Amino acid sequence: MLKFYYNLGPNPMKVALFLEEAALDYEAIPVDTRKGEQFTADYLAINPNAKAPSLIDGETVLFDSNAILLYLAEKTGQFLAEDRGQLLSWLMFVASGVGPYSGQSVHFQAYAPETLPYAVNRYRFEARRHYSILDDRLAARPYMMGDEYSIIDMAVWGWARLMSRVIDAAAWDDLHNLKRLVDGITVRPAAKRVIELTERHAFKTEQDEESNRYMFPSNANYTR
Repeated sequence: MLKFYYNLGPNPMKVALFLEEAALDYEAIPVDTRKGEQFTADYLAINPNAKAPSLIDGETVLFDSNAILLYLAEKTGQFLAEDRGQLLSWLMFVASGVGPYSGQSVHFQAYAPETLPYAVNRYRFEARRHYSILDDRLAARPYMMGDEYSIIDMAVWGWARLMSRVIDAAAWDDLHNLKRLVDGITVRPAAKRVIELTERHAFKTEQDEESNRYMFPSNANYTR
């Protein structure tokens, strides 16, 4: 049985979506980052980057959500595309652009110890720019890779469904094609089971001093 280490972030959720879409048998193991569980010796042996998700498949240990998506797709032969070059390009586009800029946009708006207008503007702009590229891609096709639902759509869904936090709810007004994709995935039975997974474990929700220490250790060295 696959062992899937997760929290409620967008990256674990896109892997959970694949697991549910592919009807794979897996054990969901929560990693509560607000409690520092990502820094235990046992977990660091699985994921030295102290993030979620991670996946264990027998003797194979994986971390990074996009690597896991590609591994599972190739293992099962599901949700790939004939044009491997484009598949890899768009997967890396999400990994190197959409995810990082979206994450930093959320961080500087919601978690930074002080408001930095330049940083907020920078990351919101870049997040919006990346989402606009996705929207343009979807103008001429139902899914990112054409007529077939793939791991790229799952990777996009993980982040884009949080648009109101990454940018704001009004951002959808200019991203109709992307919204169509996200809404279409969200109503799929597999996505509904992912939402059920998020309610299965009582993760810590308080953003207190302990949470900040574990989630943002760089702030320990921050001085105004």
